Amino acid sequence: MEYIYLITPFMAWLVAGITKFIVNSIKAKQLAFGLIGYGGLPSNHSAIVSSMVFLIALKEGISHPAFGVAVTLAFIVLLDANSLRQQVGKHAVAINQLKEVDGSKPLRERMGHSKIEILAGIAVGAVVAYGLFVILGGVQA
Repeated sequence: MEYIYLITPFMAWLVAGITKFIVNSIKAKQLAFGLIGYGGLPSNHSAIVSSMVFLIALKEGISHPAFGVAVTLAFIVLLDANSLRQQVGKHAVAINQLKEVDGSKPLRERMGHSKIEILAGIAVGAVVAYGLFVILGGVQA
């Protein structure tokens, strides 16, 4: 088994998460532990799936069936991040307005990603995949 296929999405998640924490901390002008979660720049989900798309393209080529499967999965995740999860966030806003009356804990409203956040996640995934391909590409375990 080539461990690069296991390491790459994990590293993409880690790099995107650290980057998001730094960006959120700069915006908030304090350590942004409370802002960890869904939404923000870059998109972790986009970074993870795109890292596999790019790694498979680099290692197997774009004519390999695994590349088609990875692209299909990536489209589903990217569309979900941009549209469905944003709609869930809008619903949370409306529900929270209703819940203000009873004082219960509010729902998380920041759920989806903007196109820029998704593109940043894709860029992180591509850079991580390329970097690991260069470093570990020829290594088989």
